[in-house]
This record gives sequence, structure tokens and C-alpha cells, in this order.
Amino acid sequence: MCASNYTKPEPCCDRTIGTRTGCVATYEQSCTRDDPQSLRARYIAVRRVTESLCEPLCPEDYVVQSMDLASPAKWHIAHTTWFFETLILEAQVVGYEPFNSAYRSLFNSYYNTISQPFERGQRGALSRPTVTEIFDYRRAVDASMINLIERCGEKDAALRHMIEIGLHHERQHQELMLTDLKHMFSVNPLKPSYIVAKEKVASASGMSRKWVPVSGGIHSIGHAGSGFAYDNESPRHEVLVQDFQLASHLVTNADFMAFIEDDGYGRHDLWLADGWRAVQAENWLSPLYWQHGDGRWRYMTLSGLCDVALHEPVCHVSFFEADAFARWSGVRLPTEAEWEIAATGLRIKGNFLESQTYHPLAANDVASEDFQQMFGDVWEWTASPYIAYPGFKPAAGALSEYNGKFMCNQFVMRGGSCVTPRSSVRLTYRNFFHPQNRWQFAGIRLAK
Repeated sequence: MCASNYTKPEPCCDRTIGTRTGCVATYEQSCTRDDPQSLRARYIAVRRVTESLCEPLCPEDYVVQSMDLASPAKWHIAHTTWFFETLILEAQVVGYEPFNSAYRSLFNSYYNTISQPFERGQRGALSRPTVTEIFDYRRAVDASMINLIERCGEKDAALRHMIEIGLHHERQHQELMLTDLKHMFSVNPLKPSYIVAKEKVASASGMSRKWVPVSGGIHSIGHAGSGFAYDNESPRHEVLVQDFQLASHLVTNADFMAFIEDDGYGRHDLWLADGWRAVQAENWLSPLYWQHGDGRWRYMTLSGLCDVALHEPVCHVSFFEADAFARWSGVRLPTEAEWEIAATGLRIKGNFLESQTYHPLAANDVASEDFQQMFGDVWEWTASPYIAYPGFKPAAGALSEYNGKFMCNQFVMRGGSCVTPRSSVRLTYRNFFHPQNRWQFAGIRLAK
């Protein structure tokens, strides 16, 4: 935790949402209401949550970029503001003057339609603008956005939808910021903590994997009806699947330790060719953040270095590791269609960002023969490549670059994690990452 005399920036939005806990509590306000006051409240709530996640940080923490895939906290703060300014205010407000015209490129992530983005791997080299200047930027854009929202009528459906995309985009960056902060703290030999760990409920032992049968046939998957969804979740379409079974519980740390002890990382026959190359090139011997010494396994968490809890879901594994574990177990990973079919009708509840644990927890009903932890705790790798659904049409304009152009060489994850905002999670939500990525909160559920 930051122990310096650093005075943290004041919140950019007004404080009508309340304290940090209050921000989280009001985070799930309905997205179906059309009145401007509801949209205004949601805007303020989402922006305040992002700022509340910065409260444990020292000024030095905002700037560090621990690897090319991760971004400094300061960049996340700026980029989410850039989205509202560049894609909404500049397009909607006549005569709008950007806060700083250089930011158009500096905080552009990958929108080539708009400008030449600043090199991703060099974001940590930006000592300027300062943290204070970035929060001044957020404050100015928030004032303009709130003014725009208050003038936004119910007939401005396109504008309202664009603002909703901006809010969901910021929620994604809240998750990414926590993910990136964890990696940043992990490479520090001091193993600092971001938060003080919450006291955990003692987990039960003796959990055994049970297989839940799911009927095959022709099923419909994908987004349909009201409510927010990204373009890559549509159109809804039919798929044919065979009867299958899905594990009732996630793979635990204890399960994965057995894989390690059986030389799972040393057996080429368990790995896809690219996965085996990654094992050898990166010297993988365990999930990311694990380390072994003095006869015990420990792992890095956002609360510092801790003993590995046996009954928690294994986390921070790549698609390659998930696939190898499934082969070692004599089964396989589910397809994303199987996952969605199995999860249809389940209540979306679990350990999300709002819980403020920022760490996967053990299942609380180890005797259950129903699905446990389908949502929250860890993203679940599927065997499905991230490709377009039949009839997919990307969003118009710059937003066409949001999802569609990444439909190559990545795999789909489902269900959300302990750092995913609850209000972001839907049955049809498709997350996607490259198969070698390990710094995301990703785990394993088996199928056969």
C-alpha cells in the first residue's frame, strides 16, 4: 500500500455516488432505463469505480509498464477518457475543442481509422503528461460528457448506445487495469500488495469432480433481444452439438499440482506443438505467479505473496496449459457453444470485481452435482477459436475495429472472473486471448 505523503487526485465526477464501497454498490444500475438522469448516474458510477481502483496506488505505480501486453495505470485512466472525448464529444458537440490535440494519438489504442496509435510497448516511457494532468483531462471530459448526457433526449438512440459502449469499454479497462497491476507488482522483488486480503471462509476438502450431462441437438446461441451486447455476440444462430458432459466444478490448484507432479510440463505428448514450443522457450514449470521453495508452493496475488490454496480454482494458465491438463485428464475442453448451452438459464452470480477480493475463491458447495462457479472467479478457456458468427457484421465507423479485426489466432473464454465487473457479464459475452497468454485471470473447466 502507498505510505508516502502523496495527495491523490480528487475524483473527476461529482460525489453523488458516494464512497468507494458506494461506487461498487451502485455499479449495477439498470441499463434499460432511457431517462437522462439514469444515464448520468451510470456514467458517474462507472467513472468513479475506475478512480476508486486507483486509491491504493502511489504516483510511481501509475507509470510502470511491466511487459508489452500490459499498460500503465495512467494509460488506462487516459485511454478510457480518450474514448469519450474522441468518439463521442468530437462527433456530437459542435465546435468542441479537444483538451490536448496530441492525446488523439498518444492515448489511441488501435483505432487506425482515427489516428496513428502510439507504440503499445512504449506506453511506460511516457512520464508526461503527469498523473495530475491526466486527472485534469478526465475532469474536463467528464464535465462535457455530463452536460451532453443532460441534453440527450430519449430519441437520441444512437448517441445513447454509443455512450453505453463507452461505459462497457471502461468496465473492460477496470478489469485490465487490475490484471496489469498484478503483473507489475509480481515482477517487483518486494512483492508489494495492492490491497489487504479479506478473510476467507474456510474451504471444504474432498471435492470430487462430477459430470453433468447436457443434451445435444440443435440449439440457438448468441445474443438476442434487449440489453447491451457487443457486435461479436451476434447474430443469434443455430448450432448442432452431440450429447456431452461438463464438469460440475472448476479445476483446482490441487488438481493442477497433481499434473505438475506427474511431469505434466515435461511430457511433449500432452501438448500441442505451439504449446510445447512455448513450454520450452519460456521454461514454464507451473502456472504464472507460482513459485516453489522450502517444500511448498506460493503464488503472487494482489494482496502479496501467499501460500497456494489447494481448493481454489487454478488461475493464470494459458490455453496451451488448459488443453494439456485436459489431455492428461483423459478428457477435453468444452467448445464455446457447449459452454453457453450448459450455462443457459443459470443465474449470473459469483465472485466479481464488486466483491473486492480480486482473487478466485474456492467453491462454496463442494457436494453439489450442479454447475458451480460458471460465472466469476476465473475466465474459462474453451476449445473454440475466436471467429465470426455466421452473418456477423461489425459495427459501423471506428467501432468496426473494436472486435472484428481480432478474429484470428485467438481462443474464446467465457464466464467472467474475480476482476470482471458483474454488470459486464452476460451469457453470450465472448472474451478472447492468444493461446500463450497467461496474465489474465483464466482457468479450466473440463468436458467430455
